[in-house]
Amino acid sequence: MSAINAVEKGAAAVGAHLVRDVSLPALVLHRDALEHNIRWMQDFVSRSGAQLAPHGKTSMMPALLFQRQLAAGAWGITLATAVQTRAAYAGGVRRVLMANQLVGAPNMALIADLLADGDFDFHCLVDHPDNVADLGLFFAARGLRLNVMIEYGVVGGRCGCRSEQAVRDLAKAIKAQPALALTGIEGYEGVIHGEHAISGIRDFAASLVRLAVDLQNNGAFDLAKPIITASGSAWYDLIAESFEVQNAAGRFLSVLRPGSYVAHDHGIYKAAQCCVLERRSDLSEGLRPALEVWAHVQSLPDPGFAVIALGKRDVAYDAGLPVPLKRYRAGILPAEGEDVSACNVTAVMDQHAFMTVAPDVELRIGDIISFGTSHPCLTFDKWQVGCLVDEQLQVIESLHTCF
Repeated sequence: MSAINAVEKGAAAVGAHLVRDVSLPALVLHRDALEHNIRWMQDFVSRSGAQLAPHGKTSMMPALLFQRQLAAGAWGITLATAVQTRAAYAGGVRRVLMANQLVGAPNMALIADLLADGDFDFHCLVDHPDNVADLGLFFAARGLRLNVMIEYGVVGGRCGCRSEQAVRDLAKAIKAQPALALTGIEGYEGVIHGEHAISGIRDFAASLVRLAVDLQNNGAFDLAKPIITASGSAWYDLIAESFEVQNAAGRFLSVLRPGSYVAHDHGIYKAAQCCVLERRSDLSEGLRPALEVWAHVQSLPDPGFAVIALGKRDVAYDAGLPVPLKRYRAGILPAEGEDVSACNVTAVMDQHAFMTVAPDVELRIGDIISFGTSHPCLTFDKWQVGCLVDEQLQVIESLHTCF
């Protein structure tokens, strides 16, 4: 009996066509939108006088996306964990801002191994004296010096020192550790919500810059031009504006860290982008959704109701359910997509999506539906392989993730 070759979910040969040759469901990235987004954000950040370190944890595609972002001018790549950092290094990335605390000896060992490469520029966050002491002891024992940045947080938020005084005290603790170099200060504004979010974010950015100036004036930093960084994928324009207004780039290396922009979405980041365009009249065009998940109509058990072969194992559902976009007839070329946005996904199970079918939409078993997503981070991490397609929906490159 011959061996059966394993087939990775979503794998497709270059030259395959989505409606004829690809096993579905499949993760799909559209090249034209993807390349537009990379150019758009790099141009926005550069015109703001800042540097871009896109958050790679969104896609974890070093070979495809990280290298494209770096080639377009990105200063480095932001990541969240030591394992992600190792994957990025293996994919050719040589500057990482780990916007998270490096905790635990095994994780410290992963970074220590990478620092043996003198060309690897790595910075991680600290927000507590215990972590500072542990890092200082670990890297001193290995004869290495670790770059750390102080994380400044908000009350009720995520990580980070909760007061300006705590930041100053932590800077003194870092100075007492010869194996640590204080290279900057970091904040994350994405946890600020509510009716007065915009003013809260501006106040937070102002406080971040004020702290950076205070630390610099007191000789706390080990870089002549320290790093000041913030910005997720929703409020990056406000952070860029605040840094510009306060001339942060004049004294610091200002770094913005949005990540989801590279794929964008049809949900929460589409809404956030609309707000950016409303705030910035100088931006004539925004980001474009590049990410979709394609799947078959599997069952039509009741009038006006379809079951799609797509579920929680395939697409994000934490910030909105998949959005039906177009219907294609399987195997029929040229592929003509019919608008099915009037249909609506009402629920998802592990491998099934329940979809109400609009009265003017005719479906048959085996039809292909393209779906938009909300929150690309939690769609990418469900896939090992995806498809990069051109305008004719032909696969031009296989995409490999490293989660």
